[in-house]
Amino acid sequence: MRTRIAVTTGEPAGIGPEISIAALDAVFDAEVTLIGDEALLASRARVVKAAWPPPARIEHIALQRPARAGRLDRRNAGYVLATLDRAIDGALAGEFDAVVTAPVQKSVINDAGIAFTGHTEYLARRASAAQVVMMLVGSTKEGPLRVALATTHLPLAAVPAALTVDGLLAVLRVLFGDLKSRFGLPAARVAVTGLNPHAGEGGHLGREEIDIIGPAVERMRKSGHAIDGPLPADTVFVPAVAQRYDAVLAMYHDQGLPVLKYATFGHGVNVTLGLPFVRTSVDHGTALDLAGKGRADAGSMRAALRLAVDLASRRR
Repeated sequence: MRTRIAVTTGEPAGIGPEISIAALDAVFDAEVTLIGDEALLASRARVVKAAWPPPARIEHIALQRPARAGRLDRRNAGYVLATLDRAIDGALAGEFDAVVTAPVQKSVINDAGIAFTGHTEYLARRASAAQVVMMLVGSTKEGPLRVALATTHLPLAAVPAALTVDGLLAVLRVLFGDLKSRFGLPAARVAVTGLNPHAGEGGHLGREEIDIIGPAVERMRKSGHAIDGPLPADTVFVPAVAQRYDAVLAMYHDQGLPVLKYATFGHGVNVTLGLPFVRTSVDHGTALDLAGKGRADAGSMRAALRLAVDLASRRR
């Protein structure tokens, strides 16, 4: 039986619909269902000069208002969430083996009066997942680079208070568990960054490393895991160091992701760990300035589809 992939086509004013169509030229063995407005997808197929109908099933969900490339309309926020809900419900029911998401515009969803901090949090809530972990995956000349996050979409000022020993332990258990079950790494090696410059400089630049991060790392080490930290974030990503590890756990969004995006942008993939189904996504946003012009690069979407097929096949 072929792997069944649901693709949510994202913010209708952005590049999501067109890269979802364009990425179908990638070589992978799967049954793909594109979830979105059929007329919108057909029009964006013309933009990218792709065949229509595409080599995928279309599940039509109607736009609430006509969409114009590059022009956000908060009245379509409900449409965006409806495509996500359909994919999530299908995955939970066993109809889909994996969900691949095109980018959404968080600001316009919030402007519509709907509290939305991001795909990761929304998926966790809808799937009733106790703990999810955001991890980006990319390839470099030194080998694969995987960067997971201890916290996700938080203001920087809120990060220190969000870090607890128990919270880090929960994240690390999901990270090690999914590296084993999804990525085939039963003896994964993980590096954990500090929060502060120089990993706190022995307490002179902050105590989070001493009071929170270090104790969590030590407890995981005592339970038999290969883990190092807290390590200074400005040195752990040096290629000679990073290649010693199967994944790096960074403390906050902009500590880890800029490094990975610099090294792998355009073919990196966002993976949500801890869900009861596979979910991958692109490593970029809606690119409103490129929408409707046929210039958007579908490389990350192709990589997200390939990785979803690989991870879902491993779980079956």
